[in-house]
Amino acid sequence: MGLLKIRMPDVGEGIVEAEIVEWNVAVGDLVREDDVLGAIMTDKATVELPSPSDGKISAIDAEVGVMTAVGSTIITLEVEGEGQEERDTPPTPAPVTVEASPPDLPAEPSESPASRPRQSQASRQAPAGPPRPEGEKPIASPSVRRRAMDAGVKLAFVRGTGPAGRILHGDLDAYLSGPVPSAIHAREPDTSIIETKVTGLRRKIAERLEDANRRIPHITYVDEVDVTELENLRSRLNSERGDDQPKLTLLPFIMLSMVAALKAFPKLNALYDDEAGVVRQFGAAHIGMAVQTSNGLMVAVVRHAETLDINGLAAESQRLATAARDGSITRDELTGSTITVTSLGAMGGIVSTPVLNSPEVAIVGVNKIAMRPVYLDGGFVPRKVMNLSSSFDHRIIDGWDAAEFIQHIRASLENPATLFMEQ
Repeated sequence: MGLLKIRMPDVGEGIVEAEIVEWNVAVGDLVREDDVLGAIMTDKATVELPSPSDGKISAIDAEVGVMTAVGSTIITLEVEGEGQEERDTPPTPAPVTVEASPPDLPAEPSESPASRPRQSQASRQAPAGPPRPEGEKPIASPSVRRRAMDAGVKLAFVRGTGPAGRILHGDLDAYLSGPVPSAIHAREPDTSIIETKVTGLRRKIAERLEDANRRIPHITYVDEVDVTELENLRSRLNSERGDDQPKLTLLPFIMLSMVAALKAFPKLNALYDDEAGVVRQFGAAHIGMAVQTSNGLMVAVVRHAETLDINGLAAESQRLATAARDGSITRDELTGSTITVTSLGAMGGIVSTPVLNSPEVAIVGVNKIAMRPVYLDGGFVPRKVMNLSSSFDHRIIDGWDAAEFIQHIRASLENPATLFMEQ
């Protein structure tokens, strides 16, 4: 027998260190070639680390959540033979790996048994899923396996919703929350405390937002938009669309209005390099759209939005949102935006204060649509109204310019026919 030391791979682009966001194995586990050992994150991309050989996990040399230099030994395998040289294991080709719950990019939180509900397998009326084939090992992280063991649950009966049927903490929670014998218990204080280390994508988001909020003096401008006519138009267009055409959401109309406004106010379509003291104004409208995924917030980029009509914007925004959520989105599709739009959809609230996607100088925030009484033509009538809450880099954009930009967007949305006239 010999030892195979696997080093932190060089993922290119001048990266000198990366973060282990999750280990899928523990010391003593038997693995086969190409089994996923763990996940590595650099910048916005997360890649899986495959095993280069059959073997047994001899040591885990790098901790989750710690930045590790490229070339450092991160895990050691015991393999057949008389020993091998250290190997730089290439990551899997997919640039972003996504699971169905937040711990897939950050490390799954390791929680104390007391902080999780416990239930013996015998107390369940039926398993959450069929047993796996004989000899098939359930795929789960060490923390999930530890919780299952403490709760007396056989993972073979738990249905996994992660990649390749991997069992997540949420899957175990769903299994444990199944039917139990009825009983009356006195309520007891819940003294549990869950500590979750901020790692991976969540840490990247925190660092970027902290930096933007600390360095950039934001000015937020809020205006009300009557979208009654726009919603009527959108409903009519959707009723006439074929099965092969994506339904029109509000987003492509917002993007179309932003493109028109940027033509009138090009200084808003810019990046500010404050270290060099240079503002780079772009002719191309590369609109970033904030996408909430199970792994955290991602900003996918609709490139050259100025060349797309309403159908093109709808198709591209839908494609990117789907790619962000299923993990197929690429690094290039997550970089290069010149202005961003963010929305929480129906949960958008009345007013928000979006943080700039630095080094951009503007971000357009979309709040929810609500039916409100509006005084019109001598009386109050019900109208569909929403607010735009948008932030700007006050070092570059004056309040007057910000207001004019949003007023242009407002006018386009309240008179949607003009959107197609200006294209």
